[in-house]
Amino acid sequence: MKCSNVWTMLCAFDVGLIFLPYLCFQVKDLFKELKVECNVVELDLMGKTCIEMLLEMTGQKTVPNVFINKKHIGGCDKTLQAHKDGSLQQLLNGDNEDYDYDLIVIGGGSGGLACSKEAAILGKKVMVLDYVVPTPKGTTWGLGGTCVNVGCIPKKLMHQTALLATAMQDARKFGWEFDETVKHNWDTMKTAVNNYIGSLNWGYRVSLRDKNVNYVNAYAEFVEPHKIKATNKRGKETFYTGAKFVLATGERPRYLGVPGDKEYCITSDDLFSLPYCPGKTLVIGASYVALECGGFLAGLGLDVTVMVRSILLRGFDQDMANRAGEHMEGHGVKFLRKYVPTKIEELEAGTPGRLKVTAKSTETDEIIEGEYNTVLIAVGRDACTDKLGLDKAGVKVNPKNGKIPVNDEEQTNVPHIYAIGDILEGKWELTPVAIQAGKLLARRLYGGSTVKVSTTHKVSERSLTFTFMCFWSHVQVYHSLFWPLEFTVPGRDNNKCYSKIICNKLDNDRVIGFHYLGPNAGEVTQGFGAAMKCGVTKEQLDTTIGIHPTCAEVFTTLEVTKSSGGDITQSGC
Repeated sequence: MKCSNVWTMLCAFDVGLIFLPYLCFQVKDLFKELKVECNVVELDLMGKTCIEMLLEMTGQKTVPNVFINKKHIGGCDKTLQAHKDGSLQQLLNGDNEDYDYDLIVIGGGSGGLACSKEAAILGKKVMVLDYVVPTPKGTTWGLGGTCVNVGCIPKKLMHQTALLATAMQDARKFGWEFDETVKHNWDTMKTAVNNYIGSLNWGYRVSLRDKNVNYVNAYAEFVEPHKIKATNKRGKETFYTGAKFVLATGERPRYLGVPGDKEYCITSDDLFSLPYCPGKTLVIGASYVALECGGFLAGLGLDVTVMVRSILLRGFDQDMANRAGEHMEGHGVKFLRKYVPTKIEELEAGTPGRLKVTAKSTETDEIIEGEYNTVLIAVGRDACTDKLGLDKAGVKVNPKNGKIPVNDEEQTNVPHIYAIGDILEGKWELTPVAIQAGKLLARRLYGGSTVKVSTTHKVSERSLTFTFMCFWSHVQVYHSLFWPLEFTVPGRDNNKCYSKIICNKLDNDRVIGFHYLGPNAGEVTQGFGAAMKCGVTKEQLDTTIGIHPTCAEVFTTLEVTKSSGGDITQSGC
């Protein structure tokens, strides 16, 4: 790309850079990096009249003074900012024509919806494209992404269904009398859950409409850096252009890559709308998805086995992971440890049918076989980036996992393309993080904000997970078992619940790790998460008056350190 001084040779080239001998080398290096040929004019060779004319035109007394396509950009700072927000590249490409949209968001999950609505509130013309590729079983769903349709929301509702079964068992100990014949109807539960999710899908569409965000149910693919092709379910193609793009396509479950996996198995994408009760189920995997699904299926009274390749909840605190596994075993979940499946065969078609699973030991040559009605695969998730045409837009992607590297402002290597959510390299795969990232990104792009996503309290805990042994001398661990009051009369899970905090002794015993295994874990952890973000210390927890009787109050009375080996069992409230 050639460049020249636009006010002496207005029509000859594209970019003019005017500078004194002490020109900011950052600007020169930037254009060199962009492979832009610049014609440089030194002010001291132009004469006083030209300098005065330039000052009158721009009002800028500093140098360098940058022009692109007859447009005055400004000095070094404004040139670098224009590169950062993508407007520099647009001018270099000669993109003076209007785009169809100020912002195009690809992906209608939690993060994409949050970003699109916030940008629209700030006065921008916004489009959201969302399309769910059907699973091998043909399952699809509406607007809202994984969390709403096939993740957090239906999972918690089905978990609540399982808790009600436990509550009924406890009820008799509290004096409730009812017939022994109590059974669960899968279809009733599934219909109720999906009706609620359907209402959320509709609500999201109404919200987008109310904010003048154009929602298109089509699969988006880049054909040029500023142009996408949208293909709907009938195969009709439509093209759109955008000044900026946000990628928020999320992840989908990974399959095993063994014979019969896609033909006969399901994933969490299928489970929550499964039209029949899964029956005897094998869950393959030891992720939190695997354990959560296995847990509520067992709570519904189903025969559940979890096949584990190595350890439970890799990347999590293994003390807590093993306690969770022991709790599940105590409530009827069976574990097949150190095995991996090698093939799945159909013995009998049906709803459910019968499947034979062949598995191999990871430690010996032992081969085992088992029969199940349903096989649920939960061995991880893959980023949905491979078919977006990112190569045509120039976006760099990690070829090993499909994740997209971004800077601390969610910007990819292409200045006008951003990414949020689970597709990011090395970032937290959490719905609230994606929502926060989407909102804050829109505010930075269009509202003048500089606020970025902060997950400091989570980063502290995560860092400790990976470096625990190295820094053991710098931390102190306080822990305790406890027996929730509501468990006492039924006589179950005595001293099976567990609490633990990890404190940094070099930082006033600041709490950097928080662990809880017990009822209402999400509700309890949310409050303490805010406290950790504010830098809560062990002393502050000790001087906090507990709300009695609650499970959470245990964190105000922790005295026994793990290193002491002291007794942590509790005998009462």
